[in-house]
Amino acid sequence: MLNTKLRTGILALGLVVIAGVLFSFMQKPKPTLYLVGDSTVKNGKGKGDGGLWGWGSYVGTYFDTTKITVENDALGGTSSRTFQTQGWWDKVLVNIKPGDFVVMQFGHNDSSPLVDTSRARGTIKSNSDESQDLFNPLTKKQEVIHSYGWYLRKMIGEAKAKGATVLVCSLIPRNSWKDGKVNRSTNDYGLWASQAAKQGGAEFIDLNTIVSEVYDKEGQEKVGTVYFTDKDHTHTIKAGAQLNAKLVAQGIKDSKSPLRKYLK
Repeated sequence: MLNTKLRTGILALGLVVIAGVLFSFMQKPKPTLYLVGDSTVKNGKGKGDGGLWGWGSYVGTYFDTTKITVENDALGGTSSRTFQTQGWWDKVLVNIKPGDFVVMQFGHNDSSPLVDTSRARGTIKSNSDESQDLFNPLTKKQEVIHSYGWYLRKMIGEAKAKGATVLVCSLIPRNSWKDGKVNRSTNDYGLWASQAAKQGGAEFIDLNTIVSEVYDKEGQEKVGTVYFTDKDHTHTIKAGAQLNAKLVAQGIKDSKSPLRKYLK
């Protein structure tokens, strides 16, 4: 028979093992922040395709990655419509778990034609429930096409249904100026994104205005050479992406979203 000390030691060791197992089960899994959007969020494979970068490649540096995982699932060339109709959103949605976060930014490609033989990625220019039943020459099928705001609201609702917290960003401004000021999207995509976020119960970050105000202060010459090249007025180079990432993080910090607590 085992002596008393040995039995006590084995019992103590067993209790430690059981406690460790129970503790591991009780620990909440680390949440994930999913970034979705177009090439201004992730250009190419997120490695500076042609020297052009999206802000999603750098925003992770502002988060404590011991507490949250940042995953950039944006895809260049997509609109709020085609990110969903081509199945990219489904690939993100299937992995979302309660406690996760989604930050979305679309709009740059939504102004494209509703149907054409090139990309057929446009959306109706509004946040309305208007729709059009059109023949898509790319898929060779009829497609009910909705508004930009409708597609955002759909993603917001689906992510929230999976237990995620959603933040909607208005699209970053292009390197486009008038009278010394950056052209803003205050009355179109920025407005519709704000409306969709409010209706869907998501936090809204007016990234278009936040970035535009910084550009205005730094001036057209600096913005056009430090943050952009003269060959592309939509996609930023590395310095521009880093600036925009910093401003996204600032927008999150100034928001009421629980995502704030994961910032460094």
